[in-house]
Amino acid sequence: MAGTGGGRPSVVPTLLYRDAKAAIRQLTEAFGFTELSVYEGEDGTVMHAELVQGNGAVMLGTKGRGGVFDTAMEGAGPAGVYVVVDDADAHHRRAVEQGAEILMSPTDQDYGSRDYLARDLEGNVWSFGTYAPETGG
Repeated sequence: MAGTGGGRPSVVPTLLYRDAKAAIRQLTEAFGFTELSVYEGEDGTVMHAELVQGNGAVMLGTKGRGGVFDTAMEGAGPAGVYVVVDDADAHHRRAVEQGAEILMSPTDQDYGSRDYLARDLEGNVWSFGTYAPETGG
């Protein structure tokens, strides 16, 4: 089963962007993701990309390229994604240095986490914090 070992997560958010190349730049430069793979069509459109951070991943592609997933996501609003980081303050500084839109500065939460919120170039809300849920695995 995926996600039970070998570095394979079992839940991977999947997002579509009008400008997937700009999204990849922001996610890697401002938010510290690492590009695992990017597959482009003949016209340079990002068909599928995988970015990783820690033991998690996000997949993304370009809106409007057709296919069942693209059609199903048509008209979908922005998504919210939570990413566990070791140091929310250092992560926040990097995002600020890269010009990311910050919605909430690092804040201590009642449940023991230190989090901040940022919005990406196309409206998705990214939460970065120290809280890591125990999944029983």
